[in-house]
Amino acid sequence: MSPPAEPLQDSTVRELDRLARQAQHDWRTPGLSVGVVRHGRLGWSAHVGSGRLDPAAPADDDTQFLIGSVTKTFTAVVLMALRDEGKLSLDAPLSTFLPGTRHGAVTVRQVLAHASGLQREPVGRIWEGLQPPDRDRLLRELEDAEQVLPAHYAFHYSNLAYALLGEIVEQVDGRPWEEAVRARILRPLGMRHTGLVPDEQSRARGYYVHPHTGVPVEEPLVELAATAPVGGLWSTVADLGRYAAFLADPVEEVLRPDTVDEMCRPLIMIDPEEWTRAYGLGYDLQRVGGRVMAGHAGGMPGFVTGLRVRRSDGVGAVVFANSTAGAEPLGLAGQLVAAVLDREPEADQVWQPSSPQPHLDGILGSWWTEGSEIVLEVRDDQLWARVPGGPKLSETRFEPDGLDRFRAVEGRERGELLEVVRDHEGLVDRLYFATYPMTRRPAAFADVAARPT
Repeated sequence: MSPPAEPLQDSTVRELDRLARQAQHDWRTPGLSVGVVRHGRLGWSAHVGSGRLDPAAPADDDTQFLIGSVTKTFTAVVLMALRDEGKLSLDAPLSTFLPGTRHGAVTVRQVLAHASGLQREPVGRIWEGLQPPDRDRLLRELEDAEQVLPAHYAFHYSNLAYALLGEIVEQVDGRPWEEAVRARILRPLGMRHTGLVPDEQSRARGYYVHPHTGVPVEEPLVELAATAPVGGLWSTVADLGRYAAFLADPVEEVLRPDTVDEMCRPLIMIDPEEWTRAYGLGYDLQRVGGRVMAGHAGGMPGFVTGLRVRRSDGVGAVVFANSTAGAEPLGLAGQLVAAVLDREPEADQVWQPSSPQPHLDGILGSWWTEGSEIVLEVRDDQLWARVPGGPKLSETRFEPDGLDRFRAVEGRERGELLEVVRDHEGLVDRLYFATYPMTRRPAAFADVAARPT
C-alpha cells in the first residue's frame, strides 16, 4: 500500500507550471493538458491554451484526448492477465491463433516487445487514405505483409503486430477488444471517461499547426476499425492519472504486481549504442537523469500523448497536446516526474528493530566465497545478503524453503538456493549459494576443494 501523498510544495508547483507553459509556447500547440500523480492520487494538473478552438474553450481534468499508442499498453495488460489465468502462453506462436499464416513462427512475446520483425503498418498506404483495415482485410492482407527483420534481431516498432494482438485478445477472452479492456482495466480503476467513443460535445479537438504560418487546421478523426487496439482509446488527465497510479502500484484485480514487474523489464534495446532506452512487454522504458521510467508515447492526427512513471517512487506524469507535430510529450512527462523527485525526495522510512530469529543462529555475519566477502543480516525480520561496499544490485533477499534451505526471491541470483551444511554437532559449518561454497574465513578454491564435505 502506498503512503498517503502530501501536497506538493508551492515552489514545486511553480516549476511544474513553468514547464507546462514553456512547452505549450515552444511546441506551438493550441492546448496542453498535464498532470502529476504521486502515491495514487492526482497531485497537480494544468491546462494551458485551448482544448478546442472556434470558439476557444479551455480543457480540464475530464476533457478527453485521443491517446494513440498508449492504447498498446492496455492491450498488453489484457494479454498478460489472460496469460496469468493460464489461457495463453507468451511463447505460443501466432499460428496458434492464426492457423496457416506465413508469419506463424513469430511468438506472442516477440510481438509484445516489438521484436517480431513484422513491418510497421498493415498492408497499404493507410496514412494517406486514412482507411485502416477491418478485421477481414487485416487478416487477409497479413499474408502480403513482410517480416522485414528476423525475429528478435532488433527493436522494430510495428502497429501491424499490435493489431494482431487485438485479434488474439478477442479470440482468447471471447469478447470484443474494447469490452475486454473495459471489464478488465477501465472499470476496476474507475476510468469512467476512457473508451473508443468520446463525448463529441466536450472532447478536445486535434489540430495541425502549419510550421510557417502558425495557423491551426482541425485534423479529421480516423476510424481505426481492426487497428483500434493499436491506438484508439480516448482518455483524460484524471483517468490516465489513475492508470499511471496503477502502473506504479498495481491493483491485483487488474494484474498481479509481479506481472507488472515482468512487463517493465527490458527485453530488447531501442538504442543499442547508448543503452538508455528499451522495450519490455508492452511498456517503453527509458533512463531519465539516472532514473528508469516506464510508460509509452502516443500519436494520432491532431493528438500526441506522453506517459512516464517512476514506479519505485510512486510518481508519474501524463501529458496531452492537441497538435499533430512539434511536441515532445514523453520528454515533458519525464521532466515533470524528475522535477517532483528532485525537489521533494521521499524521506527514508523509519528504521524498526527486528525480532529475534533463532532459526538464523550461526548463519548471520561475514562469509567468503570466490575471494569476496558476503554479509548475511536481518532486515525487517527477513534474511538478506550484501557485498560490503558493493552496489545495491548485489543484494539478495531470501525466504525459507525447507529445513536449512533458503530461496533467493529478490536481487542477485534470484531463484537460486542458499543451503546450510552443519557438522556432526549440529553447528553451521559452511553454506552453499547457487552451489558456490561459502566459508567463514577467506579461502582459495584449492583450500575449499581440499576440505572434506
